[in-house]
Amino acid sequence: MDKVSFTQMKDGTKEDYEFLNDHEIDHTKHTAKRLMKALVELDESLSGYQITRLGHSLQSATRAWRDGADTDWVVGALLHDIGDIYAPYNHDEYAATILKPFVREQVTWCVATHGDFQMLYYGHHLDGADPNKRDRHAGHAYFDDCAEFCERWDQASFDPGYDTLPLEFFAPMVEEVFARTPYDPQVIRPGAREPLVNGDVAATR
Repeated sequence: MDKVSFTQMKDGTKEDYEFLNDHEIDHTKHTAKRLMKALVELDESLSGYQITRLGHSLQSATRAWRDGADTDWVVGALLHDIGDIYAPYNHDEYAATILKPFVREQVTWCVATHGDFQMLYYGHHLDGADPNKRDRHAGHAYFDDCAEFCERWDQASFDPGYDTLPLEFFAPMVEEVFARTPYDPQVIRPGAREPLVNGDVAATR
């Protein structure tokens, strides 16, 4: 079989759906490679900064790596703006949806809300923008983590003079994350908080 027999899903057979399920499982094994390609395509996105959107993503991840952050944080920093091309009005939620089955809830939440937190740095310059938009999340368990994510890694990563690591450096971490069992409770760990900065680990990098 190389194609299913049906033209309406309700007419599909057991053999059809077993065939499709096998294809889907194989397809998911290549998610990391597709995401790496999508990161390269970020350079077709918004311009005007001193570095490209790919450069910003790599610099954010490099800063996270050098701060001793764990793999979830580093991959979250790398992919946090991956929605810029296809979801410019909710790029943060787009990225978080991709990450959600495979990383700690803490990281997913910070990626999903970082757009609100970033307003702190420029909202006061634009008519109608709210620099305090992040305040709608006040009291959330991960509020301080997202504030630190933005301060240390996101807003700071537009520097053409920074020694940014190449995309290939991060490929094994992306492969590791997206090879995990989706929604594994031992990975998602609702309510768990891991530090963004680990001085002991940072000293070895």
